[in-house]
Amino acid sequence: MRRLFAGRNYLLLLLLIIFAFNGMDSLAVGLVLQNIKSDLHLSDTQLGVLTGIAFSIFYSVMGIPIARWADRGNRVTIIALTTAIWSVMVAMCGLAQSFAQLLLIRIGVAVGEAGCVPPAHSLIADHFNRAERPRAVAIFMIGASLNTVLGYFAAGWLNEFYGWRRMFMLLGLPGVGLAMLAFFTLRDPRRMQSDRTNDPSAALSDQAPFSRVVRFLWNQPTFRHLLLAYAVASFFAFGILQWQPSFFVRSYGIGTGDLGTWFVVIYGLGGVVGTYAGGVWASRKAANNERLQLRTMALGYCLFGVVSVFIYFARNRYVAFGAMTLTAVGGSAIAGPLFATLQTVVPLRMRATSIAIIYMCANLIGLGLGPLATGALSDALRPLLAQDSLRYALLIMCPGYLWAAWHLLDASKTVTRDVHAVTSGVSIP
Repeated sequence: MRRLFAGRNYLLLLLLIIFAFNGMDSLAVGLVLQNIKSDLHLSDTQLGVLTGIAFSIFYSVMGIPIARWADRGNRVTIIALTTAIWSVMVAMCGLAQSFAQLLLIRIGVAVGEAGCVPPAHSLIADHFNRAERPRAVAIFMIGASLNTVLGYFAAGWLNEFYGWRRMFMLLGLPGVGLAMLAFFTLRDPRRMQSDRTNDPSAALSDQAPFSRVVRFLWNQPTFRHLLLAYAVASFFAFGILQWQPSFFVRSYGIGTGDLGTWFVVIYGLGGVVGTYAGGVWASRKAANNERLQLRTMALGYCLFGVVSVFIYFARNRYVAFGAMTLTAVGGSAIAGPLFATLQTVVPLRMRATSIAIIYMCANLIGLGLGPLATGALSDALRPLLAQDSLRYALLIMCPGYLWAAWHLLDASKTVTRDVHAVTSGVSIP
């Protein structure tokens, strides 16, 4: 039994499941925005604040110290503790009686969820080599697609049967069990090294000051362009995805149960297929060739931006759903190679911190401002376009993916040199 729990495939599977629950509240909130709007009497701009900047500031700020801890401490303990925190806070969303209360609870969720992704990526990079890493990271990122099942399917039907308050309570409970499972069955390789040497300090090497780490990463062209690409893509992605459920409710009058089912098929199944296919392709057809991977990802973002336009030009829901399926498969295929490249171009003791910095920028710019920008744009267009204001607000956001593609192309020009520098044992200046 101990051997079963010690394997790297078990670690990858459990991290995938934890990631599937991490962040589900954001999708659930997006699905029931209309219910919350009616119950708490909120404007679209307030909903944009609630789903965007209020969450992202604390998620991003807390991600840095947690990641710094993860780069020198026990990553399993960090994941277990923070998973328990966000699970309890998600359940508490159902108790909110006002905008202010829900805002404070969302902040608590953000603090907990900040401790999942950076240490998980760092653990995976320790267990899988450079050629295997895109596939392993892609498998972990499948959790984001399975997250759709919880955030759309389960949340959609739980909302219809029990209301949005009980929905949040039921969605929060499983995470507590996952936190306990991680704590008791996973081991951090650093801790095992410390146990073998009987020296607790063996797992804690000297860590460079944060300012020097930031300077090193920013001065590396590949990391800088990957950061900008992901931040730009996140701005337009979050600005679109958070409002897509409301768009279909307003434009087609679809109930949350039916809409949740459609989103599960499109983003759940499509995301699983795309994420896994992208990781397998990178590991088998472009192994150790990050330059080719980045250029292919840039092409994918270009196609993603063009196809997204047809979702909002369509006047038939099924045509819109078809276009969404193409974007779901293509967009998710980028995840594995992108994050695997990020872990390959940074030194070992910067892996968690680099991911936290990426997520900080992506969430402050993307999750923080994207939904707010779309909501404000929809409000501004309402006097002119009435019910179609949200449709055109989302349509305006679509070409932004071309900007992200440009940064990926720039990263492809320097990635070979930067990977060689890191694998050769580069030191922090």
